[in-house]
Amino acid sequence: MSHKITRRHFTQAGAMALALAASRAPAAPRKPAGDSVRLGVIGTGNRGRQLMSAFLKQNDAEIVALCDVDETQLDEARKMVSSGVAIYKDFRRMLENKDLDAVVIATPEHWHAVMVIQACEAGKDVYVEKPLTIVVAEGRKMVEAVRRTNRIVQVGLQSRSSEAFQKLAALVQQDGIGKVTVARAYHVSNMWPNGIGKEPDSPPPPTLDWDMWLGPRAMRPYRKTIVPYKFRWWHLYSSQIANNGVHWLDAILWVLGEKAPASVCALGGKFAVDDDRTIPDTMEAVFEMASGRLIIFGHYEANGNPVLPQPGIEFRGTRGTAYAQREGFEIIPEKGGQFQDPAPRMDPVSFSTGVRDSTSDHVANFLECIKTRRKPNCDIEDGHRATTMALLANISLAVRARLEWDAEREVILNHKEANEMLRYEYRAPWSLGG
Repeated sequence: MSHKITRRHFTQAGAMALALAASRAPAAPRKPAGDSVRLGVIGTGNRGRQLMSAFLKQNDAEIVALCDVDETQLDEARKMVSSGVAIYKDFRRMLENKDLDAVVIATPEHWHAVMVIQACEAGKDVYVEKPLTIVVAEGRKMVEAVRRTNRIVQVGLQSRSSEAFQKLAALVQQDGIGKVTVARAYHVSNMWPNGIGKEPDSPPPPTLDWDMWLGPRAMRPYRKTIVPYKFRWWHLYSSQIANNGVHWLDAILWVLGEKAPASVCALGGKFAVDDDRTIPDTMEAVFEMASGRLIIFGHYEANGNPVLPQPGIEFRGTRGTAYAQREGFEIIPEKGGQFQDPAPRMDPVSFSTGVRDSTSDHVANFLECIKTRRKPNCDIEDGHRATTMALLANISLAVRARLEWDAEREVILNHKEANEMLRYEYRAPWSLGG
């Protein structure tokens, strides 16, 4: 979308709304390089090394420790830092390191709750990747631990550090495009016919501690289509509506000023791709909000052509329709339809920040908040709310039912089996404590 967007004059109402937009964590003076935040990274695979690159660009961060259950991943990460970095295979030993100010958690999400809670209790601030959890109940436990220990926790939903979404949120929440009745986004990728492939169970490679990788999840045989990257297509360890969809769902909640759905219904299945996955290749979830609007997310992995006329998220308002992504947004005026005045209902609006490294912006905000003790752009509660949306959709699909959600008590009101899926029993010796 960025190639279509230029800065133009805003309408008077739009300009007033945009002028009020600001970062949730105002910028603080950066400390010099000699006063760096000392970081440990837990999970040094694909995303872990991307985060390492982002932190290494900052002048007030120093990576001094690495942890992974896979020696191959550790070896790759070690090449990025100084030779004196501490190496761990057990994150609990890393958390005993008194020299660490904060940890970066980039493990599969079935590990996030245990690690975040133990890190907070060890006095560390935390940057944790999305999605926040693998089941809903973990998220509330994490929020409680963060508040109890007064730690700074940033969830890796980088749109929260996007100036474009900050400005759009202010505009939309001041009725800048009228009442938004539908917001929707999609993840598309044509993985037909072979998807992630098929492999038999086999012994794990000698460089991998498979038991530790599984952690609180049940013991099962190793398979090459799970580790190191493809766990994202196995429902016990991830899902694509959580892995990709949570970015869009979080941005939608934020722009609309919403917290949680009143109900959700998801449909889909493994319709075309013949592989080892245990999640759908095609799925669509519809969330109904008590305020009177629908949020739609589609996960299509059997076809990859665009769904929307412009990339990103579509916000359909009564006065205008916005198309937004991290680099900018464009608002197309609505016109009156049947029985209505056909004149445009607002002027066009567009805004562009240009191409930015959103991950670097997000980690910079985290480092600032460690020093100012202000809430980061994506606080733990924000990450929990967005992840809950995705997880509720997965539950709806699993039980083949529309679910009514009580967001205050965080319970499903109309389906006992679905309610039981908000949590699971951890494999010993792992627990969330308390």
